[in-house]
Amino acid sequence: MHASPLFASAVARLLERTARELGTDEVAFVDMGAGRGELAAGVLAAVPAGLRVRAYAVERAARPEGLDPRVEWTGLPPEGVRGLLFANEWLDNVPVDVAQADEAGTARRVEVREDGTERLGAPVTGADAAWLERWWPLREPGTRAEIGRPRDEAWAAAAGTLSAGLAVAVDYAHRAESRPPYGTLTGFREGREVPPVPDGTCDITAHVALDACAAAAAVPGAAAELTSQREALHRLGVSGGRPPLALASRDPAGYVRALAAAGEAAELTARGGLGDFTWLLQRVPGEGYCPA
Repeated sequence: MHASPLFASAVARLLERTARELGTDEVAFVDMGAGRGELAAGVLAAVPAGLRVRAYAVERAARPEGLDPRVEWTGLPPEGVRGLLFANEWLDNVPVDVAQADEAGTARRVEVREDGTERLGAPVTGADAAWLERWWPLREPGTRAEIGRPRDEAWAAAAGTLSAGLAVAVDYAHRAESRPPYGTLTGFREGREVPPVPDGTCDITAHVALDACAAAAAVPGAAAELTSQREALHRLGVSGGRPPLALASRDPAGYVRALAAAGEAAELTARGGLGDFTWLLQRVPGEGYCPA
């Protein structure tokens, strides 16, 4: 759904806005964790005439057949480009360790066997302990946290490849004031939630502490914002409102298309669903960049 034409068009508008703020008609679009390159191709198809875009799909897998030849396929984000870096459900793929407070309140790493059996291991120390203390302190026995330091570092490195522009991360997320007391680690198999057993039969994921990521990539004087996908897409012109019924008699085919787009928009912005994704918008200042 996040690679749908409607979503890609919204991202294209964000890219166009970034180009205006950079004062240029030539920008980069960097799609982190690009999958099969659908979003990068969709953005290229949606950008207005006159805007020259160099699109990069950053992915470890091999380039898929049939992808728009204008999309550059790469294993690492390009260094020093100006434009929009977009990480859509990328950070939740960065592995994290899980910590749990023992009966004395000491945070220990959770160790797990291939069959899902768990035990508490060694105490969390060093940089990971410092991260927990700052971002997700564990006080009560049995409470859990996912140690987000590797994600902070991944985000800071990715955003740092821009010489100027906007870096955006989109994920299910939480903030310091509302961390879930028992963590968010879960598994998915064929679209259904299942226990997170590391036996290779399911995808294991956890929500992202995007506020910590924002702090890790912070640049003095540069603004960072956390907002819901619902709000972010509304700003980019995506609305789930139904088209006027008068259009049905005047242009039946157009009405059907508009109705389908409204349904897609409603799904992308729904409360309790995709609309609850969090967007981190992090500006990277540079020469000529004047955010509105």
